[in-house]
Amino acid sequence: MIYFVPTPIGNRDDMTLRAIETLKQVDLITCEDTRHSRPLLEHFEISKPVIALHDHNEAKKAPELIEKAKNGTNIAVITDAGMPAVSDPGYRLMRACIENDIEYTVLPGPSAVLTALVGSGFPVHAFYYGGFLPVKKGKRGKALTAAAESENTSIFFESPHRILSTLEILATEHPEQQVCVARELTKKFETYHRGSAQQLFEHFTTHKAKGEIVFLIAPLNFKTPS
Repeated sequence: MIYFVPTPIGNRDDMTLRAIETLKQVDLITCEDTRHSRPLLEHFEISKPVIALHDHNEAKKAPELIEKAKNGTNIAVITDAGMPAVSDPGYRLMRACIENDIEYTVLPGPSAVLTALVGSGFPVHAFYYGGFLPVKKGKRGKALTAAAESENTSIFFESPHRILSTLEILATEHPEQQVCVARELTKKFETYHRGSAQQLFEHFTTHKAKGEIVFLIAPLNFKTPS
């Protein structure tokens, strides 16, 4: 069996009882960065063999892990934060499980995408998740315009070093577009900044953004409550 186990996106207390029990029972744990995951595992007194599974080695490691699973090894897959495979390693291994008829299960748990969606106050009945916004401004601009013209809430991950540039692009083309910058979710300094693209561009021009960011764009014609 291969278990895909979500881990806290910030607050360690969000680790589920089932996740802790699963990690204590498996034979092997794969993680995105062993240096990042070991403190979490030690915090919950989990002592198991740990190997790295990240974007650069997943294609090579997946067949090895499938072979171990075929031979009876129970494996847990975790990443630095949140749900494995969602803008994180795990997708290739999941595909390998399906193609090789390996039994697997996905545990529910913390997700920055859903946490930010609910906390934004934007419509939640339908939404689009676009992962990380493109690095190149041209492609980023096209993605932002498509989101501004969408009838659904759009959600992206963005770097604190690029969020000002992203807001500037949107403020130039769609200054009244309602957006939300969700920062440091579940952590001590968690904040939700809501307003027009122009307002948030002006805010972050004088207040440097820090921490992990989820960037949300409200649907076309969305009106804030009066």
